[in-house]
Order: sequence, then structure tokens, then C-alpha cells
Amino acid sequence: MMKDSSLTGHLLLAMPGLSDAHFTQSVTLICLHNTEMAVGLIINRPTNLTLRELFNHLSLAPSTPSDILDQPVYQGGPVQTERGFIVHSPDCTGESTQSINDGLSMSSSRDVLDAIARGKGPRQFLVALGYAGWEPGQLEREISENAWLSAHADHDLIFDLPAEQRWQAAAQRIGVRLDRLSIDAGHA
Repeated sequence: MMKDSSLTGHLLLAMPGLSDAHFTQSVTLICLHNTEMAVGLIINRPTNLTLRELFNHLSLAPSTPSDILDQPVYQGGPVQTERGFIVHSPDCTGESTQSINDGLSMSSSRDVLDAIARGKGPRQFLVALGYAGWEPGQLEREISENAWLSAHADHDLIFDLPAEQRWQAAAQRIGVRLDRLSIDAGHA
């Protein structure tokens, strides 16, 4: 895939007709997209698990403020749901940190999570378990079948808006009113 056709750093908004329960009304940040695969993290599905509980499970003794410890861990997708990922501002890097775009990075190693627990982590972050994955050509096919809308990732939308507002807000930012979309596909 040519670099300019990569969806890395884009958001995928599930179309209203997408019936897969894992992705209904989801907003997925595409962290990697190339000719071999696409990997994304759902950013609007908080779980009942908090960072405090995750840190306890991992035997980390956090020294970070309570408001951070009370943040939810997100359901990043249906693949490898026991594996953790962190989408974060680029002001902290670890051994597995990869740049998504100028304002976003992704890490999957424990060092960034340890830094968060110590209060030394990135300024902004979202912790997720699991990821969404696509085989070669699968994501492009799903987009052509009108399963997804694509928009550039908006740093504020990911970190500042409440999770339950992200799907509608992302659509509004690209001029789409989801309540006016038909679930019937068509092409001009």
C-alpha cells in the first residue's frame, strides 16, 4: 500500500448498519495500516475495570493521583483481549512505542504502564485491552462496503471528550449526521 493511502492515524467510525456487536457505534483509532495488516484500538468502549484494579492485578504500587487511578481501561477490540495497549501523547516513550502521527503514540510494553503508575507517564493516555485487526485488503473491502467512515484522528476527541460522545462527535467533525444515514449501501 502506498504511504499516502495508509489509514494509520485515522479514526474509523462504524456506520449505523454495522451489526457486529464488537464494533456497533465504535470509534477505532488505526494505529498501523500497511499492505500486510491493519491494527486499531476502539477508543469509546470503557470497561468496568479501572486503572487502580489493573495496577493491583499487575502488582504495581501506584503513586499517581486518584483521578488517574479511577480512569477506565478500554475494550480495545476482540483480538488478544488479555494484551494491553496504551495510546498516548508522544511525551513518554518505552521500548515498544510507535508513533501513530505527530500527536499520538502507541505502546504495548509494560514500561509505559509502569511510568503511568509512578506518575511519570505521558501527559495524556488511554489504556486498552485487546485490539481490532484486519487481514490484507479486509479493511479496504469493509470501507468499500460502507461499514466504516474514515476521519483524521483528533487528539482532543480521543483524550478530552467523554467516551459516550466520541462516535457522534467524530461524525459531526467531518460533517456527517449519523441520524440521517441510511443503512442501505449505494455507490455513485
